[in-house]
Amino acid sequence: MEQYGKILLIAMPLFLLLVVIEKVYGYYKGEDTAPYMDSVSSISSGITNAVKDVLGLSVTLISYEWLVAKVAIFHLEAGILAYIIAFIAIDFYGYCTHGLAHQINFFWNRHAIHHSSEEFNLACALRQTISSFVNLFLILLIPAAILGVPSQVIAITLPIQLFLQFWYHTKHIKKMGFLENILVTPSHHRVHHAINPEYLDKNYSQIFIIWDKLFGTFQEELATVTPVYGITRPAQTWNPIRINFQHLGLLISDAWRSENWKDKFTIWFQPTGWRPENFETKYPVNKITNVYNFNKYGTRNSTKLVYWSITQMLITLLFVSHLLHSLVQIGLPAIFIYGLFIFLTIYSYTELMDTRKISVFWECLRFVFSIGIINYYGDWFGLNVIISFGNYILISYFLISLLMSIYLVQIDFEKPVLANTETF
Repeated sequence: MEQYGKILLIAMPLFLLLVVIEKVYGYYKGEDTAPYMDSVSSISSGITNAVKDVLGLSVTLISYEWLVAKVAIFHLEAGILAYIIAFIAIDFYGYCTHGLAHQINFFWNRHAIHHSSEEFNLACALRQTISSFVNLFLILLIPAAILGVPSQVIAITLPIQLFLQFWYHTKHIKKMGFLENILVTPSHHRVHHAINPEYLDKNYSQIFIIWDKLFGTFQEELATVTPVYGITRPAQTWNPIRINFQHLGLLISDAWRSENWKDKFTIWFQPTGWRPENFETKYPVNKITNVYNFNKYGTRNSTKLVYWSITQMLITLLFVSHLLHSLVQIGLPAIFIYGLFIFLTIYSYTELMDTRKISVFWECLRFVFSIGIINYYGDWFGLNVIISFGNYILISYFLISLLMSIYLVQIDFEKPVLANTETF
């Protein structure tokens, strides 16, 4: 937990810097691929995933250590060979789990958040799940376990392999010559994120494209077919917590409403998108039928809302940095209270981004919760050790945040938005 927190403290500002560079580059090239609201939602999703992982809010039914103890034939030292084998094994494991997430109804819920952006940019790489609480797939690392790759090698290689999947979420890097035959490139991954019929459910590989070519799931990006991004049942919200559970909510409601007991049990393991017979007519859901003719979500926002959303996201990143830096000092159970505060913060300001009037309720709840924390602990999780007047700063911020939410809902939301503010 502590070690992963230190890694994230280094990775977070680097990822944010690259997102900003992509935004600036696209703006000056006249090809801005990173609208502000979309990027704020994506980064907020990354924050929820990071906090969930640091707090350890998931369990593994079969641990890698157990696999090694049961099936290892060899016992490798933690050297170069072990890391090479681990990297290849994890990449194959990633290909398999990625494919399962796309092909099976229940597993799609944990992956839909990553595809939910209707843009394709570095920020959307940060859209990662918080809805997966049980890791069912580590058994796919059996090849590494048989060879006796040490568990500490797997533990180090897993986050490295994940971080290496960040760079290819961009439109600005075109095809890359001979590397297209070896690595997953931006071109390959644009195909993967596209909802065009020609591209749907292709290119599952994460680092080496060889797996798709080997198992018949490869599709080249075609000059005649421009990728269109998103999911065929669009999220229609900036709230990453809502997005994480939308598909699961539909599965639960469909299973409940189904009169066929077989459907109630099999719906979870049917192909992604499957619903009981006639449900599309009886209980219709919004679905994109023509990928070249639909309205993207939330493209018209007031300038004040856009700037305030960016501000809230940046302040939340400061809170997360404090949490990650002080995990040991804060200790249990306070780190879970801190985590709950961050989740509540993101839920509140992304509801505001959706222009939902109920966002004021969530902001009121956050205000009361925050003041309660300061009153109970005497300060903000030891922040007064760093800043002697930290309590006054935070109370002022929480009050301003509440008043700003009320202002936007009661006054700003009532004004018509005349233009797409993403052009400024």
